[in-house]
Amino acid sequence: MPTLMKPTNTKQKNDRHPLAGATMTGADMIVQVLADEGVDTLFGYSGGAILPTYDAVFRYNEGRSVKDEMRLVVPATEQGAGFMAAGYARSSGRVGVFLVTSGPGATNAVTPIRDCQADSVPVVLICGQVPRAAMGTDAFQEAPIFNIMSPCAKHVFLLTDETKIEETMRSAFDIARSGRPGPVVIDVPKDVQNFEGIFKGEGLLPLPGYSERVLNVGRSRLSKDETKAFYDLLTQSKRPLIYAGGGVINGDAGPALTRFAKRFQIPVVTTLMGIGCFDTTDELSLQMLGMHGAAFANYAVEDCDFLFAVGSRFDDRVAGKVKEFAPNAKLAHLDIDASEIGKVMNVDWSHVADAKRGLTQLLKGGEGVKADFSTWVKHVVELKANHALNYNRESSAVQAEHVLATLNEIAGGEAFVATGVGQHQMWAAQYLDFKKPRLFMTSGSMGTMGFGLPAAIGAQLANPGALVIDVDGDGSIRMNLGELETLTTYDVPVKVLLLNNMGDGMVRQWQDLFYANRYSGTDKTLHKKDFIKAVEADGFGFAVRVTKNSEVRKALEDFVAFDGPAFLEVMVDPTAHVYPMVGPGLGYKDMITGAHIASRDAEEVDDSEPGATEYF
Repeated sequence: MPTLMKPTNTKQKNDRHPLAGATMTGADMIVQVLADEGVDTLFGYSGGAILPTYDAVFRYNEGRSVKDEMRLVVPATEQGAGFMAAGYARSSGRVGVFLVTSGPGATNAVTPIRDCQADSVPVVLICGQVPRAAMGTDAFQEAPIFNIMSPCAKHVFLLTDETKIEETMRSAFDIARSGRPGPVVIDVPKDVQNFEGIFKGEGLLPLPGYSERVLNVGRSRLSKDETKAFYDLLTQSKRPLIYAGGGVINGDAGPALTRFAKRFQIPVVTTLMGIGCFDTTDELSLQMLGMHGAAFANYAVEDCDFLFAVGSRFDDRVAGKVKEFAPNAKLAHLDIDASEIGKVMNVDWSHVADAKRGLTQLLKGGEGVKADFSTWVKHVVELKANHALNYNRESSAVQAEHVLATLNEIAGGEAFVATGVGQHQMWAAQYLDFKKPRLFMTSGSMGTMGFGLPAAIGAQLANPGALVIDVDGDGSIRMNLGELETLTTYDVPVKVLLLNNMGDGMVRQWQDLFYANRYSGTDKTLHKKDFIKAVEADGFGFAVRVTKNSEVRKALEDFVAFDGPAFLEVMVDPTAHVYPMVGPGLGYKDMITGAHIASRDAEEVDDSEPGATEYF
């Protein structure tokens, strides 16, 4: 059996692969293509139907130094493996890979696959499957993964032709990272893994329709007429606003967006997925908009007369009441996915391209354009000052916002942060700064509880030496609590900040507001989990609980400075709500700002003329 090789940087595109012509098993071919694709870390849980490939990973690593190995990280669950791969991909821009067995192993991976599809995250999942002869017989640990995964993934391969193992593997990576990124699933029967054949060292599957679409988007060019139409809209406006989403980060377009915003002095709001694509500490940053966006961001959306959507999709958490979203604005939309144009809102200008290419072409086409939006920028600065985020600073109970604001002062906008889902997620999005893309990782569209801890592990392994923090809630972390042991097993120095409000805070907030305080299923005060004892049992060297405001800063400083995995539990106010809040299906004019964030009366905005406000 040949020794599998790591690709060298000196290998030219047209060179013959050094192992071409060698006899290999299908499993060896799978692992060799992973190596050729630059995969350095695999996340996965073994089982009978995937054993040949796990064995191939073991043999690949035999005799290699640690730095040359394909590191295998074994989580507590397959869902954890999927979210680790997602955290790896989100934080690095590289394709994350996870490896699971058939049946329950594969079905446990459905949630992370759907999560990655919803948030456009490039991962490849390799599933074992029962031998081809046994498929359809309800064999032990058989599940119809192709049927189950097809609606959840960007693409699914059922690899029944043993002569196409290499091509399928390479095509999976190509599909995952090209165009609008997303998850690709490869279901591999056990007998295909055990097949012996000749390794070709090259080749992709013919995918003419997909390849043509990707090529067309990659070649897209703004015509002179399109460019002129865009700048006509921009220069005729007085109050332009950029609305940036996750597509800016996926397209590595953060620098291009920054150049564009700075060139014309246009304020920027971002979606939850777009956080970090524009430095949140910049004067032009209005942070996050939407259901729990900053009040000043949502007011700016109401006031703007030209909204430029870049890599964003007008989802329901942003444009809840579509007819009232950006009511005074002309709309322009730049997105890599043609299906997003006009899907939710009709627009006045659009172009299909990746964000980096489109923004770069717009900048070049607008070299001679002059515009002065200084009055608008002054108004935006006033909005930020007059309607700033705030919370109950007088309470003796520890406020989650205080904890995160203090952490922000310590981390300085440079840390990688993953979150679970719930109130803590929104407070993290509101109170933490991010100076560059890929620092903030959260489950946006799916809102998957349990995402934060495994995603942080993946991010840390993709970014050794970086500060990586999981901001989690007691309800959310329970979903993948077993991954605490993964941290100590592999000595991954993630810092886990648990904001414990003894309940499912976000659901309880809705029960307060819309269900007359009927806390059906959300009260966790009856639970007996002692998180500190649990993490001590898992081997954490730093396990601290904070119950008083006076303890917060010192505990956070020690927590961040600790050399290794650290766990800090802060008991926070269980009655606190996340504000602002735009209720489901409502418009920004119905935004609730709570008792501590200044709102403005509806009378302050003059709707007597389209696009006019009393500020202009």
